[in-house]
Amino acid sequence: MAADRRDGGAHSDARNGGVMTARLVLAAVVAALFLLRSPPARGHAFLEHAEPHVGSTVGATPPSITLTFTEEIEAAFSKVELTDASGRRIETGALEHPESNVLTVSLPGLVPGSYTVNWSVVSVDTHATDGHFTFTVKGS
Repeated sequence: MAADRRDGGAHSDARNGGVMTARLVLAAVVAALFLLRSPPARGHAFLEHAEPHVGSTVGATPPSITLTFTEEIEAAFSKVELTDASGRRIETGALEHPESNVLTVSLPGLVPGSYTVNWSVVSVDTHATDGHFTFTVKGS
């Protein structure tokens, strides 16, 4: 009977060793997949920084609106528009593209009030994004 226990014990140890080996192989495969996975998808140009700042209050009309994006953009397929609190479009200067990920438009004198910047851009790999934000001119 003691011999039977030893045989069963040895057989059980072999099974446990096989299970442990399978778990180690699985863990190694999961780790390899994690390390070799694709980098995050790029290509969508999101707003990274704005002047005037998103939601800010400025004391006077800023000279321009400057938008910096997370990716290079195609200026020919991009736009920046400004509207006042009533939704009326404000004429700005021509769209400029001083850097591969920057758009800017010059501003006329603005009366005190709230303004919305509406933007839409196409990144160099043709992904389109858009958004808007507000800022307020306090005036003197």
